[in-house]
Amino acid sequence: MNPVVHFEMPAEDRKRMADFYTKVFGWKTQQLGEDMGNYVLATTTDSDENGMPKNPGAINGGFFQKTNDKPAQYPSVVIAVDNIQEHMRNVEKSGGKVLGEPVDIPGIGMYVSFLDTEGNRVGMIQPTR
Repeated sequence: MNPVVHFEMPAEDRKRMADFYTKVFGWKTQQLGEDMGNYVLATTTDSDENGMPKNPGAINGGFFQKTNDKPAQYPSVVIAVDNIQEHMRNVEKSGGKVLGEPVDIPGIGMYVSFLDTEGNRVGMIQPTR
């Protein structure tokens, strides 16, 4: 199986959103730089030295900047796959739509979003390992 390994949520104001989830749920957040798209990591559970959750079934996530030039900016999950190109073909063959080309997230892996048959935006990542 290909597990859900991450969640993402769009933010109009990433700092405000990070502060909210820190205050309400005690999540730890880390603002990444321009080279990582100003993404905000959200740690929701204790992680090991590789950033992987220690608790089975728990996931961490992040917040991305909401913009006017990208479709389907809603909360979503990210699914880990072993071959992103193969899974992109499977998405298209099964009635979904891949949104662009995979991007390399340094030290993390190749990432691409897609729409499933119900219009949900979902991400998939081929982890670097």
